[in-house]
Amino acid sequence: MYLSANLGLFILLCALSRSYASKLLVVPVEGSHWVNMKVLIVELHSRGHSITVVRGSSSWYIEEQSPLYTSITVDNGEFDDDFMEKFLPRLLKMQRQGKSFWNEMALADEMIRFVTETHKQSCNMTAIMFENETLMNSLKDAAYDVVLTDPAYGSGVLLAHHLGLPLVYNVRWTVYGEAHFDIAPSPLSYIPVSGLQLTDKMTFSQRVMNIMTYIMIRYKYSKNFGSPYQEFTQKYFGPNVNFFSLLQDADLWLMRNDFTFEFPRPTMPNVVYMGGFQCKPAKPLPGDLDRENMQRLSKLHHDQPMKPLDRAIFWIEFVIRNKGAPHLRAQSFRMSWIEHQSIDVILTLMVMVFVFALVTAYTMKYFCLRLFRKKVKHE
Repeated sequence: MYLSANLGLFILLCALSRSYASKLLVVPVEGSHWVNMKVLIVELHSRGHSITVVRGSSSWYIEEQSPLYTSITVDNGEFDDDFMEKFLPRLLKMQRQGKSFWNEMALADEMIRFVTETHKQSCNMTAIMFENETLMNSLKDAAYDVVLTDPAYGSGVLLAHHLGLPLVYNVRWTVYGEAHFDIAPSPLSYIPVSGLQLTDKMTFSQRVMNIMTYIMIRYKYSKNFGSPYQEFTQKYFGPNVNFFSLLQDADLWLMRNDFTFEFPRPTMPNVVYMGGFQCKPAKPLPGDLDRENMQRLSKLHHDQPMKPLDRAIFWIEFVIRNKGAPHLRAQSFRMSWIEHQSIDVILTLMVMVFVFALVTAYTMKYFCLRLFRKKVKHE
């Protein structure tokens, strides 16, 4: 009797757990980005969720056959192996021989051209999917609960918008650069641009450098990396749809950051930090100051109420259970630049002050003239 009751309870729990199992459409990014995305996939699969992964035909690391997921393979052209074989030795040579401004600029431009081509490939792959009516109908019929993607490339953003699905990011970088700059308030007076090796305590000249670098990076990334997606967005969604707004419209940003290792900065309610979710605690190695410092930081990082991976999975399932998280999204991205920076309010207040000063000056002039005329008449 006791055994049969336990068996019945076990069957009931299994049935309940399956009833909460959901369907995720995962659009990952190749290379090291896939390594950490796979950690999430393994954990989601272990919890009974059904996962479909969209991969390119030239993928290096994303397996077509896997016990963790089913895959959709889309033609995305051939990857330029020769570029990396030539570029990396030149980069190492420059590091050994010393940097020069012109060499760095030439390498940077060459790298930008290469990455631009990979973004165009991403758009082409997405276009192939959109034009395949059978595939798109099957994706709609599959009734996925959420799209999980890495926004370093924009295919997942476009696909989620087309299917009308909640969108969750596994993110550190986006098409436009460091992710915080796309979603959170980021005052450049104390938030250094990545790669400048500045701190949150900058001198005047460093702040000038920080702002100029930020403007240059945003311009280059928007022009070279964002343009293919903007053209794609206008073609398939209409001229009034902006890709950057689609990017910002994600329900949840799972950030691969941890403020143990980064400077404090403003954040948003739909940003959840899961830095180190794929890592294990560092082992203590006494006698080495640097390693002891690493151990201290590791201990500080792991002193959390729950593991970063558990936190990430909870919030993915939160979005699934609630069919999105629009209540966590700020409206700032829906505003124009003028509204966002309150330029219209500032100009209105300035006009009011100017009109008030003008009226005051005119009134004073009027009464002064009347007083002067009375005085002259009396005399």
